[in-house]
Amino acid sequence: MATGCGGAGGDGTGNGSGTNPSTIDVPTAARDRVEPLADPVAPRLPVTVPSADGRPVTVTSTDRIVPLSGSLNEIVFTLGLGTKVVARDITATFEQAGKLPVVTRAHDVSAESVLSLRPTVVLAEGTTGPAEAIAQIRDAGIPLVVVKPAKALADVGTRIDAVAAALGVPDSGTALKKRTQKRIDAVRKGIPAREEKPRVAFLYVRGSAAVYLLGGAESGASSLLEAAGAIDAGKESGLVKDFTPITSEALAKAAPDAILVMSKGLASVGGLDGLVKIPGVAETPAGADRRVVTVDDGVLLNYGPRTDQVLESLVDQLYGAKR
Repeated sequence: MATGCGGAGGDGTGNGSGTNPSTIDVPTAARDRVEPLADPVAPRLPVTVPSADGRPVTVTSTDRIVPLSGSLNEIVFTLGLGTKVVARDITATFEQAGKLPVVTRAHDVSAESVLSLRPTVVLAEGTTGPAEAIAQIRDAGIPLVVVKPAKALADVGTRIDAVAAALGVPDSGTALKKRTQKRIDAVRKGIPAREEKPRVAFLYVRGSAAVYLLGGAESGASSLLEAAGAIDAGKESGLVKDFTPITSEALAKAAPDAILVMSKGLASVGGLDGLVKIPGVAETPAGADRRVVTVDDGVLLNYGPRTDQVLESLVDQLYGAKR
């Protein structure tokens, strides 16, 4: 995944003035590595757990784990079971997973690639597809546990518990959940109280595919922005779905003070200069001030063990030296 892209203004540290743009993403150490639990426990198996798609799944071995999303990969590694992971999704970009074979094409799962690695358990998201690939893996007799996709901070602990239960390490799940929540709480305590909250619009852009979308209430970013003391401008302007195509009218109604965009997306449109050329962006307060907040693609919406680092990055970029 691309790292953060530079832009005009700012001091290069991520501590912007609050009026100049900040285009510094999650710190390199946070982006590139996960932090496994210091004292992980051995799995207690077999276990039978409910899969989010409505069926019970019995797991008898965690010797060869295949997590089919970057977020699930991150949780498994952080639980201390990284040595048992034999594959990764293309969005698992952290260092410890870097040498694992990728079993997705774009964002679609290759059932043949998964089965060739002889997994003993597969973890999938509710949004993992295509459905034919999931069915093919199950038809081969591989235990496949579906975990509900994350949309908010409240989902962090639930997802950790679900993965830990499926892998027979509920105690590690409890420990990781407590550690993660403690760190999130610590970041939130440092957020400055402001009468006038910054309005932030989440844009999903992929210049190579001509995809330009404005996030709404179901984009997944609202919870993070609100936890950072900001207003999700798309949601507040009345966008109830996840994303809607960017239009000048929609951006004018959202009227963001800052724009949140993934690092790879920003790079795909030619950086900050390219972003403000998207119709309507330059006419917003954020576009006029060239105020852009970036977070690496691999962690922004994971809602996993590094969510505190994502939240801290957002807070630093939104408030900087004024914290």
